[in-house]
Amino acid sequence: MDTLQVGPWLEAVTWNEQGLVPVIAQEVGSKDILMMAWMNRDALLATLRLGEAVYWTRSRQKLWHKGEESGHTQKVKEIRLDCDGDTILLLVEQKDGIACHTGEHSCFFQQWDSASATWVDKSKPKKS
Repeated sequence: MDTLQVGPWLEAVTWNEQGLVPVIAQEVGSKDILMMAWMNRDALLATLRLGEAVYWTRSRQKLWHKGEESGHTQKVKEIRLDCDGDTILLLVEQKDGIACHTGEHSCFFQQWDSASATWVDKSKPKKS
C-alpha cells in the first residue's frame, strides 16, 4: 500500500475538532475488545501502509506504533468505519496476547459491580 493516496475516502471519516477519531481494537480470533485509542489522518495512513496499528498519543502528541517499545504489535486484518463515520474498528492479531500497558490481554479488565457500587479488578494473576 505504499502508493496509497489521500483522497475522498479519508474525508468519509468524521474527525473531531482536534482532527482525531476514536479507534477500537478488537482481537480477530477471540472477538475480545482489547483497547481504545485515537488516530489522526497520519496515523490512519501509516496503519494502512504498514499493516500494523499506528495511533496518535494525545499525551505525547506524536504517532505511536503500537508495540514499538513492548513488542506487542497489532497486525491489522480488517478496518471498519461505523455508520456515522465517527469511530474506527480495527480487527487485529495481537502479538503475545498483550494489548494493555499493564500487561493485561485487554485494557477492559475492571468490571462494575452493582451490589458494591464499585469497580472490581478482573485482571488475571501474573505468572512469576
